[in-house]
Amino acid sequence: MTRIGYAPGAYDLFHIGHLNLLRRAREHCDYLIAGVVADEVLIAHKGVSPVVPLHERLEIVRNVRFVDAVHAATTNDKVEIWRDLRFNVLFEGNDWQGVEKGARLEQDLAVLGVEVVYFPYTLSTSSSALRKALENIDAMAVRSPVEFAPAMHHGRKNRVAGNPL
Repeated sequence: MTRIGYAPGAYDLFHIGHLNLLRRAREHCDYLIAGVVADEVLIAHKGVSPVVPLHERLEIVRNVRFVDAVHAATTNDKVEIWRDLRFNVLFEGNDWQGVEKGARLEQDLAVLGVEVVYFPYTLSTSSSALRKALENIDAMAVRSPVEFAPAMHHGRKNRVAGNPL
């Protein structure tokens, strides 16, 4: 039997953790569909607005060599997504493992013959950490725009003129 895998995620601010998830998922299936969560679903379920818009995230993930197909996930309901895609293995982060939402997901999908496989998160990098770093940069720029502007202008002027300094 062909193992069709489904790996949902926001894939916002694409980083090594995303690549690790897709690589590991592909090692456990014959055909991998990456579910890229739609902007409105992220906002509704996680309270997070993506930095990179859905159409760009789809294009990025589509071009990862481990991915055979992408799917814009316009719902958070994995059973509803299964009705469209008919995958037989679902890949999730281990934050779902051993908790109520994970147990409920496993029960709902087991009835459909779908196995749930958990992978550990890459602790060194996360979209949340990257988002926070961007917020900190924005906050610094707002606090002292005059401080940053001359240095940025001076550097740009020198680069244009061919002077590396």
